[in-house]
Amino acid sequence: MFDSVRDDIRATLDEIRAAGLHKPERVIGTPQSATVEVTAGGRPGEVLNFCANNYLGLADHPDVVAAAHAALDRWGYGMASVRFICGTQEVHKELEARLSAFLGQEDTILYSSCFDANGGVFETLLGAEDAVISDALNHASIIDGIRLSKARRFRYANRDMADLEQQLKEATEGGARRKLIVTDGVFSMDGYIAPLADICDLAERYDAMVMVDDSHAVGFVGAGGRGTPELHGVMDRVDIITGTLGKALGGASGGYVAARAEIVALLRQRSRPYLFSNTLAPVIAAASLKVLDLLESAGDLRDKLNANTALFRGRMTEEGFDILPGDHAIAPVMIGDASEAGRMAELLLERGVYVIGFSYPVVPQGQARIRVQLSAAHSTEDVNRAVDAFVAARAELQG
Repeated sequence: MFDSVRDDIRATLDEIRAAGLHKPERVIGTPQSATVEVTAGGRPGEVLNFCANNYLGLADHPDVVAAAHAALDRWGYGMASVRFICGTQEVHKELEARLSAFLGQEDTILYSSCFDANGGVFETLLGAEDAVISDALNHASIIDGIRLSKARRFRYANRDMADLEQQLKEATEGGARRKLIVTDGVFSMDGYIAPLADICDLAERYDAMVMVDDSHAVGFVGAGGRGTPELHGVMDRVDIITGTLGKALGGASGGYVAARAEIVALLRQRSRPYLFSNTLAPVIAAASLKVLDLLESAGDLRDKLNANTALFRGRMTEEGFDILPGDHAIAPVMIGDASEAGRMAELLLERGVYVIGFSYPVVPQGQARIRVQLSAAHSTEDVNRAVDAFVAARAELQG
């Protein structure tokens, strides 16, 4: 059977390469850090890493690694079960309680990933008589999660409150029983931050719930690192927060839903990714608890990340690069053409700076970019070296 399909698949792969959309995977031979060693898929050797979600530099933090080692001895390697059978340990319940307290929510439920968390919310909470109103630039996991539900779907233009209100009116006039507004806290391809205070105002006006995927914010956005609800002063007005343990919170894997107690209780009974997926590995849960300990005194790391971000954005703007506005550690360098973005990334790697060109379908056609991500682990010298490499690579690209 496959022989009849093989040629079609190969043709599709050829089209992807010809369009400059092929996404090679580089192999690194070191822990995730501010510098990594590339062993395959690019120029071998040590390079500056500006494309990880390691915002606070905790992925190889010695205290986190030590906690993981201790957890292996105490809790074992894996659970080999789902939560409601025999997959719940004390460490899982402790992490859920700590996340709830940190995020200001009543309860929390752990998932294998934030993709699974977003995949498990909508189908559980919403039926055919309900409506979900989603930002047009929400993460793929939100889009896929919405597709799994039978709810009516409304989409509003990115951060456009007039359009959001129009969609809420239509959902209300259509007789929706429940209405759920869902948005990324930080939009991962642009670094833009959702206007949560305005969203909450509209939600209250139209009797809707608010859900925020805060994966690119928790740990370093807001005065205490509690994310975009803290930044906007709406921690008590957001009903559902989803997020990941795989970015600023240690960079491993795992996700969560922190929400009203009744919502979490229902997810434990009906959410399919939770009921039918293995429990989060206990070593990750224990290491994440250590990360939360570190966050209590991580003000210096957040300050360093903010300083690095301001330096990079400021210098790149001075050098004439097109950087999307903002002050988030995601700093997209807009290129436009997909092939040119890929070539720019290759030239930067040759100069010792590891970044990735993003193109369709990850971003819209014609909006290819290099998404630079700053970390508290970067030194001032690292940031300046990265900018200098961009300048040199652009000169070579322009010939």
